[in-house]
Amino acid sequence: MMEKIKLQFNRAVRFLTDARGELKKVTWPTPKQALASTAVVIVLVAFVAVILGLIDFILAKLVKLLLG
Repeated sequence: MMEKIKLQFNRAVRFLTDARGELKKVTWPTPKQALASTAVVIVLVAFVAVILGLIDFILAKLVKLLLG
């Protein structure tokens, strides 16, 4: 039983060590880049929301017209 616990603990430690090493390789964005990317995402989400809202509105009117 203790061997299983030791094996699981060693696996967890190896995983965390490997994950830390991989995170050091990541090129993190600057705050300015992160802000710009966030702004682009917000604008695109708003644009898609408006388009989908218009499509929904048109389809709702069309269904009401067809069904009375």
